[in-house]
Amino acid sequence: MTTVEWGLLAATVASVAAIVYGLILARSVLSRPAGNARMQEIAKAIQEGAEAYMRRQYTLVLPVAIVIAVALGLAINWTTAIGFLIGASASAAAGFIGMSVAVRANVRTAEAARTGLGPALSTAFQGGTVTGLFVAGLGLGSVTVFYWITRDVNSLIGLGFGGSLISVFARIGGGIYTKAADVGADLVGKVEA
Repeated sequence: MTTVEWGLLAATVASVAAIVYGLILARSVLSRPAGNARMQEIAKAIQEGAEAYMRRQYTLVLPVAIVIAVALGLAINWTTAIGFLIGASASAAAGFIGMSVAVRANVRTAEAARTGLGPALSTAFQGGTVTGLFVAGLGLGSVTVFYWITRDVNSLIGLGFGGSLISVFARIGGGIYTKAADVGADLVGKVEA
């Protein structure tokens, strides 16, 4: 094996390790107590809102991604277009998994805080780590496997562009969603006060 192939193998092993450890952490966090019935009711509403937001966002991004992929295929080459779609898919998967675990970890963090700061910090940190591990694992894995198959460095630009497109949409949309949630919480707080 060449030095490049050893590097690709090491990167593949690292990406698989990140994803496996992310799954282990997710399972650990989700196995913790989710609080009383009222806490679970509120958590379920937040979870439903977050999932509806993600479904809507990905529904809007999908046509844009397809148009860009076709444009890349026609303007550059189809390997770059496929790389774009793989990058977008990996980024979307990491975002969806991260959001799903994060909203479920919130109520478990609140429940853990009832017993102390240490358990709450551990739950929150591990819940957030899942997202980071999936972003790194899926990102590194998609780049590595795509390059291993195609051996085309230039087509990696498409893969990075696909991942960035989803990231930008998530960043902009997530900021709007978060601000709307903050305003809603402020209004509820003022009405109840």
